[in-house]
Amino acid sequence: MKTTAPLLALALLTSFASAENWPNWRGPEQNGTSGETGLPVKFSPQEGVKWAADVPGISASVPVIWGDHVFITAPIAAEKKLIGLCYDKQTGKEKWRVTISEGDEVQWDDKSNLASPSPATDGDRVYFLFANAVAAACDFGGKIVWKRDFKETHGAFGTQWTYGSSPTIDSGKLYIQVLQRNEPFEFHGFNKGTPGKDMSSYVLAIDPATGKDIWKVIRPSTAKIESLEAFSSPVFTTYKDQRLMLISGGDTLTIHDAVSGREFSRMATWNPPGEGYNSFFRLVPSPVVGDGIAIVCAPKNSPVFAMPLDAKGETQPLWQTEPKGVTSDVPTPAFYKGHFYILDGGKKILSCLEPKTGKVVWSGELGGKTKFESSPTVADDKVYCINFWGEVYVAKANTDKFELLAVNEMGNGSKPNGNAESVRASISVSDGSLFIRNQEKLFRVGK
Repeated sequence: MKTTAPLLALALLTSFASAENWPNWRGPEQNGTSGETGLPVKFSPQEGVKWAADVPGISASVPVIWGDHVFITAPIAAEKKLIGLCYDKQTGKEKWRVTISEGDEVQWDDKSNLASPSPATDGDRVYFLFANAVAAACDFGGKIVWKRDFKETHGAFGTQWTYGSSPTIDSGKLYIQVLQRNEPFEFHGFNKGTPGKDMSSYVLAIDPATGKDIWKVIRPSTAKIESLEAFSSPVFTTYKDQRLMLISGGDTLTIHDAVSGREFSRMATWNPPGEGYNSFFRLVPSPVVGDGIAIVCAPKNSPVFAMPLDAKGETQPLWQTEPKGVTSDVPTPAFYKGHFYILDGGKKILSCLEPKTGKVVWSGELGGKTKFESSPTVADDKVYCINFWGEVYVAKANTDKFELLAVNEMGNGSKPNGNAESVRASISVSDGSLFIRNQEKLFRVGK
């Protein structure tokens, strides 16, 4: 008995130390994956659930996790509030909630609400950003450290559909991407952009401790009208000892120095004037990096394009998928153990591709009766995809053929079909568990 307690304590300490955080919407590697193992295949709201917490409102923001803290954003429509929340990872108990914005509308269209951007955390503070251009940093006790309304300094975000880009912490900075139309306009009775403000698209680097601007880099594009808009988020990676920032939107992908924001290279447009589909479509998926290659999914069933990270200046794609082949209009792909995993949310097809060549290793139909607009999460050799209804499809990863392992009903029983009540939050992973957000609850699912 004298050795049991120390051994148990060591086991618990080791288990806690190995628990991986999920600090932003695409996880610790910013590619939709986690190194966690022992994750479940079959589960339901009554089976395999460690806890289920009520959430005050649905949104597309994913659970962001650091240590024993789980953060989300939510709207409270009846009170016209946009809030940040913190839950205890071990019990699901709500630790605190803080109102970041109030008195304005919380929804501008029937597709989403103003709480769509996911939080981000660096372990010291958690950062909340909303589509009305209001942001705040809170300490882990729920105290607001700083708060800003970017409309005052940079103008309202000029996107037709509700702004949904998530903030990212990297290289000691908080990054906010605003790819928008270049002039104010009105949509569904709401004014977008701010007259008299510079409406150029930009990336903003902010001091996380103070909320003050460090730099603002204009991100030019030859795109027109809605094609200027993007709902993607900045992605960061290290290549040849240099930290890089990748930005997708405006009919192109650009690679920048993460420290200064200086642009190194850009992909030649996939929508050249007078060629191709030459239509005006917003971009949703963020870029994904793997094996020295970045990929970006052009919108509305267009191909996936690849670009090497060492490209300089304007460059042609390294490869692209076949027309009417592998594509993704909304979900951001993932990179896991040497392969890209791309979800066509409309056709409900999951594909596995080789990074260097774009060769399709396999494609398989997930099935179901409704779309996927959340992004796939890959961990423990499993791909998790959740659709509008809250059905979680589990496929096998790291294999040479498609294999569907399970379909798990995690919705609230309603059947939303693309409206603001639809499940769009991707699944987060930490501490041997899945964190799943449906229409009404936040679940921790694990053995």
